[in-house]
Amino acid sequence: MAEAMLYDVVVLGAGMAGLSAARSLAETGRRVLVVEARDRVGGRIFTRRAGSETVELGAEFIHGRPAELWALVAEAGLTTVERTGDRVVFSGGEVCVDEDGAEEEQEDDPMFAPVEALKDYAGPDLSFADYLESSGVAPELRGAALGYVEGFNAADATQASSVALGAQQRAEDEIEGDRLWHIEGGYDLLPAFLAERIRASGGEIRLNTAAASIDWQPGRVEVRTSAGHFRAAQCIVALPLAVLQAGGVAFQPQPAGLSTALGRLREGPVCRFTLVFRTAFWRSKPEFEHLSFLLTPESRPGVWWTAHPGESATITGWVGGPRALPLLELADDELGARACTILAEAWSLPMALLRAELLGVHRHDWQADPYALGAYTWLPVGALDAPSAPETLAQPVEGTLFFAGEHTDTTAHWGTVHAALRSGLRAAEQAIAAPRFQNLRLF
Repeated sequence: MAEAMLYDVVVLGAGMAGLSAARSLAETGRRVLVVEARDRVGGRIFTRRAGSETVELGAEFIHGRPAELWALVAEAGLTTVERTGDRVVFSGGEVCVDEDGAEEEQEDDPMFAPVEALKDYAGPDLSFADYLESSGVAPELRGAALGYVEGFNAADATQASSVALGAQQRAEDEIEGDRLWHIEGGYDLLPAFLAERIRASGGEIRLNTAAASIDWQPGRVEVRTSAGHFRAAQCIVALPLAVLQAGGVAFQPQPAGLSTALGRLREGPVCRFTLVFRTAFWRSKPEFEHLSFLLTPESRPGVWWTAHPGESATITGWVGGPRALPLLELADDELGARACTILAEAWSLPMALLRAELLGVHRHDWQADPYALGAYTWLPVGALDAPSAPETLAQPVEGTLFFAGEHTDTTAHWGTVHAALRSGLRAAEQAIAAPRFQNLRLF
């Protein structure tokens, strides 16, 4: 076997966490290698071009105003569009339009009010389901709140931490997290920009290269992959939570406390798909002219959104948490037929018309993807008990191993692109600050 190639730092994973870490390190002159199992960069940012349409199969929105993410968007010269428009609820055969629903106050909405109240919750950590019962929310109102928490967080409400949900709500308020933007031309332009900056600074990115194991001792790492061995003084592990939980990469030796910390977190399932139509036919009806979000609470999916204020003739359906699992079993044509049935009823249009207008169904099963094994992280009861699981994972290991990814975020923004980006920047800073970084010529 050929001699292993030598680097200062090997980064596992070319999602936003790994790319942001590698970019920071490469621009300081470090010899950096990014190892990525996929044939592309971006991780769970995955954009598909379908004719004239740009379809997001993973992350789609910029949530609020996270400083690091907006700084990167500006540096890359990308254009963003804020999501505006109406929230429409179709329930019991009736259509209710909340004009400019994105700006609507949520404290009195039965779907959002119990979650908003968690911002001030100071009691013991309960599951969200138990919290609803103990806080006296009327049984007939619990369903909407449970559905919201499970759908938005891809979580099981019978296990999801009420303390973590409260921390998340406070964190979102700090950045106006209820406001949404998308990147014109596709979210994948952002990881592509980072990859270009890494290469321009002398870093390497190896695609189609799956890491199998990490043999390490303080100040020395050997990463074994499908394309050979790579040695370095340090390694940043920026792989998804569920991949690490499944033992997708073996550590020799296993860092103390790693398995326990990983086991205190969960990766949730999501079924999201985008329907591409010939025309944005819904705009022909006055009540849907400015449609942004459509809620169909009696159906699955129960959450939909258009590209408003853009002109794209697409509608995305979303189900998160345990209720997503049955839909993930459906074939694309079955999912398309189910969606058209729900939407035809909401718009009082013939089913045949929608089927004729439908050009395609686009989706990616993140649960079945061996390099993801889930959509994003949620926290069960006890995950924030000191020391919290994210805080444990964010700690350097002997100045040699560093972990990044949205599951390692310590600012309560789990499950977001900006959490992944921020974690990569943090891991790079830790690697640079480690004392062993001054003595890298070890091989």
